[in-house]
Amino acid sequence: MDKYIFELTLKVRDYECDLQGIVNNANYQHYLEHTRHEFLSSLGVSFAGLHEQGVDPVVARIHMAFKTPLKSGDEFISKLYLRKEGIKYVFHQDIFRKEDLKLVVRASVETVCVVDGRLRESALFDQLFAPFLI
Repeated sequence: MDKYIFELTLKVRDYECDLQGIVNNANYQHYLEHTRHEFLSSLGVSFAGLHEQGVDPVVARIHMAFKTPLKSGDEFISKLYLRKEGIKYVFHQDIFRKEDLKLVVRASVETVCVVDGRLRESALFDQLFAPFLI
């Protein structure tokens, strides 16, 4: 059984690369964040809409291990699965080069929710994510 609950295919743009011709490390955080936002969107949830409801999910900690570089024009698949650890939702995210499915980045992103200005659990996320938690 595949542990991943969501995946998104993207393509590297020229301006995301550094002088060495590979994707600059900071851009991987953009890829990971975009994947999380698209996951929410696939569930019918708008990130902006959450803010309007007083629910602000924020990154508390991120750990990234770089394995294989991407280059301009490379297509890649960004996948995620989800765990809950206390008040945190931990997104485990892996990026694979589409051409050969080689692992590019392995990341864990710990997120917490600020609800109405206070750090706390989100009943909305608890309900929304329940079917996906490992």
